[in-house]
Amino acid sequence: MTFYTENYITNHQQVNSVVNYTLILISLLLLLATSLYYFRHRLQTKYRDLGIIFLLLLLIFSGLQITNLEKNYTQHTQANQMQPFIRAVARDHHLKSSQVVVNSPTLTDGIIVRFNKQDYRVNFSSSGDNYTLTRTHVVDHHVNIQN
Repeated sequence: MTFYTENYITNHQQVNSVVNYTLILISLLLLLATSLYYFRHRLQTKYRDLGIIFLLLLLIFSGLQITNLEKNYTQHTQANQMQPFIRAVARDHHLKSSQVVVNSPTLTDGIIVRFNKQDYRVNFSSSGDNYTLTRTHVVDHHVNIQN
């Protein structure tokens, strides 16, 4: 079972964005180069065809990046909801927030919170402004903590 610290939730960066930005930049440079070759040698249509291929690749990678940005925004807002919850649990049980770990980076009903080597299931009210911790036991005691 994997648990996440507050530090991991706030600082987790997506590598996919860097890869997509790199592919977009390479496609843009290739599109620019083939456009220059096409305008210089208008009778050779292979440069026009390559330009169309690179334009389509650029559009595909740009679409993927927009999708990733939307997903990252959703994850970021959910992580912003998780931080006050972790701090509230730590404050209520007289702990540091680094001593509280959760099994999900998103704030949902039924997540498991671990502190003092004990596990608790979280039940939120319908309005979401309060919670109840119920002692629970996990089947798999092998814990992986993501810092």
